[in-house]
Amino acid sequence: MHSISPEPNHVSGQLADFIHTASWEQVPDAVQHEIKRALLNYFAVCLAGCQDPTLDKAVAVYSRYSAAASTTLVGRHERLDMLNAAAINAMSANVYDFDDTHVPTIIHPTAPVAAALFALSETVPMHGRDFMMAFLLGVEAECRIGNAISPFHYDKGWHITSTCGVFGSALAAGRALGLSPARLCWAMGSAACQAGGLVECLGTMSKSVSVGNAARNGLLACLLAQDDFDGPVRPLEGSHGFLSVFGRTPDFDAITQGLGDHWEIRKVAYKPYPCGVVLNPVLDACLALSARIDKKRLDAIQSIALTGHPLLRQRTDRPGARNGRESQVSAQHAVPVALMHGRAGLDAFSDAAVADPALRSLGALLQFHDDASYPIDSAEVAIRFQDGDIVREHVHVARGALARPLTDGEIEDKLRDLCRHGRSGCDATRLIDAVWRLEDSPDAANLATMAAAAH
Repeated sequence: MHSISPEPNHVSGQLADFIHTASWEQVPDAVQHEIKRALLNYFAVCLAGCQDPTLDKAVAVYSRYSAAASTTLVGRHERLDMLNAAAINAMSANVYDFDDTHVPTIIHPTAPVAAALFALSETVPMHGRDFMMAFLLGVEAECRIGNAISPFHYDKGWHITSTCGVFGSALAAGRALGLSPARLCWAMGSAACQAGGLVECLGTMSKSVSVGNAARNGLLACLLAQDDFDGPVRPLEGSHGFLSVFGRTPDFDAITQGLGDHWEIRKVAYKPYPCGVVLNPVLDACLALSARIDKKRLDAIQSIALTGHPLLRQRTDRPGARNGRESQVSAQHAVPVALMHGRAGLDAFSDAAVADPALRSLGALLQFHDDASYPIDSAEVAIRFQDGDIVREHVHVARGALARPLTDGEIEDKLRDLCRHGRSGCDATRLIDAVWRLEDSPDAANLATMAAAAH
């Protein structure tokens, strides 16, 4: 075995040392509670996406090369080996873009980390509290790494959930397995070599490949390091390390400052709608307008002005969505479907909804107006009718934003609703109760088995 140890004054070494030594006792009660909220949301979105055609196709292919039927797939009867199950469950959690969002970076942090840890827990038994601590540290690592290269990284076209999520899954698994700081650095090196994912793939099935890989490849990196598969001492901050290659002017301090004092999971929000997070205030506004406007007047709309942060136009100006997946990142679909039908759930972003010609006609009237003074969580929708009448709705803070978070009850309701949508037959109430009691559970894997499809 190599005797090289990470240097504590370096970014990678400091992060590895923190992952190794952080204790549950230093985690505030509010942060412990947030872990459970994140896991409730994880199971909600997994159970919604588990039967999507993307998952059917992926399971069919991955199962051909599965080493053993050892690990649960959320909401499904099939079982795959640990690595492939981690990939499938991460895909399921992210396929509908209904998962959580780390607001500073737009990382969806839970999918790759929870999927990897639950897969590992079915092979390596974990107490619930140990699982929660490993999960928290994985989320902390991926989000801090994302902070160091944002906003350039995402703007350049990298899918940040995938590229940073691989570190989260690697370090979470490494903590669960008790890897030394040196091995944690090696795991980061192997994770960095497997980081990938492109914004160009959003709206297509191929987006799910890199999200699945973030869970699978991070777990693989950890298992390699456990068996003395070495890597660079400075995988993050080295002159040709991840931060320099994937970032423009990386902020190394964003990774190390305040470790153990400021927890990034406190900056994670949960979506009320299955679409790009920048559409949340738009949907709030459109649903409010839908409740006020006589539906007969919709045929008399002349134009719809959408005012918001420039990122809103950059991410959602996508006319002519061809399927439900593309509609999740299309304002031209989200606005008319909310106005016409007064809903914005999964059915509103389905292939069937996209095929409605009336929605396409109304969406063609949409006009974007960029205003950098608007926070990302705010927007205004103004409808001008042919008679000159204008009706407006300004949303200052979107539902689900950090300043207006979903309540525990709303997240529980989300899990129940999405469980019904996915038709797995899973007992949502039993699963919810088990998540709230996770820190006292002797076996975290019980949650994974509860989330399998009912027989």
